[in-house]
Amino acid sequence: MTVAGVDGCRAGWVAVIRDDTGTRAQVFGSFDALLAAIPDDAVVAVDMPIGLPDFTTKGGRGPEMLVRPLLGQRQSSVFSIPSRAAVHAEAAEFTDLEAWYAAHRRSSEVAMRTSEPPRGVSIQAFGIFTKIREIDALMISRPELRERVIESHPEVAFWRLNGGQAMRLPKKIKGRVNPDGMAERKTLLARVGHGRGFLDQPPPRGAAADDFLDACAMMLIAERHQRGETMSFPSPPGRDINGIPVAIWV
Repeated sequence: MTVAGVDGCRAGWVAVIRDDTGTRAQVFGSFDALLAAIPDDAVVAVDMPIGLPDFTTKGGRGPEMLVRPLLGQRQSSVFSIPSRAAVHAEAAEFTDLEAWYAAHRRSSEVAMRTSEPPRGVSIQAFGIFTKIREIDALMISRPELRERVIESHPEVAFWRLNGGQAMRLPKKIKGRVNPDGMAERKTLLARVGHGRGFLDQPPPRGAAADDFLDACAMMLIAERHQRGETMSFPSPPGRDINGIPVAIWV
């Protein structure tokens, strides 16, 4: 059967797909295009929040609060996701940087009104809102996806793949890829399910090297999920107002 690990990237979505013909990496312009390229029963693990709250408290959704303590110094990689209203507040295309910052401010205002204590939106979280909305719309309109498209998180995945130990080194330092952190993750991935040659290849065009490695980790989680070997945070998963499962799986 087919499994796919997916991460957002500059050109859309980078997917590492494994089936009976082998393992390949490919970039897709939309998540819908990715789903159309794989079988209808394929299991997909994606590094993107699935299931959004109407109101948030300190620490974001339940999944984020549960996984942060596992990661030690890597816990800052887990963003707090605001309310669905904040995520969907600004859906227009941005014409310039000034419009982007203005949209961020408006989303933050909505987030402040739908959280207790009031909390705005980080720049990092706002940067992935377009992709969160894309998956959210698919999960609402296609309920059949909810049992086979699961949310995961790279650093939590690495924690699980590493026997419950967080990565020692950061993947990035001040926004730049950390070669030692990447090497640490490659060594782990080569030990638990990927060929070193596959990991050492250049990432597909439109994806960064860290996006590609994260998708590799997501693929191994999808593979384990297909075999019934994953755990969820929380367990059992919660549900949002639309009935979409809310959990990080590893």
